[in-house]
Amino acid sequence: MKKTIQELQKMAKEGNKITMLTAYDYPTAYLLEKADIDTILVGDSLGMVVLGYDSTVPVTMDEMVHHTKAVRRGAPDTFVIADLPYLSYSTPQEALFNSGRLIKEGRADAVKLEGGQYFAPIIEYLTKNGIPVVAHIGLTPQTSTQLGGFKVQGKDLESASKIYHDALAVEKAGAIMVVLEAIPAPLAARITAELIIPTIGIGAGEKCDGQVLVVHDLLGLYEKFVPKFVKQYENLAQNIQSAVKQYCQEVKDSEFPTPQHSFQMEEAVLNSIFTKD
Repeated sequence: MKKTIQELQKMAKEGNKITMLTAYDYPTAYLLEKADIDTILVGDSLGMVVLGYDSTVPVTMDEMVHHTKAVRRGAPDTFVIADLPYLSYSTPQEALFNSGRLIKEGRADAVKLEGGQYFAPIIEYLTKNGIPVVAHIGLTPQTSTQLGGFKVQGKDLESASKIYHDALAVEKAGAIMVVLEAIPAPLAARITAELIIPTIGIGAGEKCDGQVLVVHDLLGLYEKFVPKFVKQYENLAQNIQSAVKQYCQEVKDSEFPTPQHSFQMEEAVLNSIFTKD
């Protein structure tokens, strides 16, 4: 049964951690739902781990809608959040149109956007127009170049204070949850204690109300870059390479396919086809 916004927020208030993972396709979403994940994020991280871009910046709205539709088909009974990609929410009207696409075409339950105080008016506008919004502060990948790259944020007084006030601003604007990425655990713990809405951590320590990871990182499917905060529960990249190498060798050695993997027919029927008149 799909969890509602209210149920997810109640979980956080009662100290029950919210589980979230990314998914970008039907089979992954299907498996996550079967494993009882609380929420699925169709992140614009798909640009890097699925589409091969060097960052999340090139991801388009059409790509986000396409992948969100696939995830919804795979996980019809899970709360699905879809990212608004870079430059798709520069104005309230643009944000509403593109969020509407993710909700109406992609059938997402909520959208996520990066940014704190500056984007609070956008969050408020979307909320007033019936679009549930998840905020994302701390390390924001879409603008990581302005933050000095993929680095921990909030270690000094100025940046920590900014993140704290970002959190207060997005909650006041109506965000239903906030993702805290790559910030010191003590800072995340204090923010979590002060906010009413759930905090979802990714590299923000164990005191957040929930956790999210990129599923390709968790499963060891993306080898180009593995953040410090990722725990790899499997190394499927090695397993896949091993299986493919075995397949290639068996084909070359005529060990596959075997009769077990082939279809047969009556020899008389075969012979009658090739019998000359």
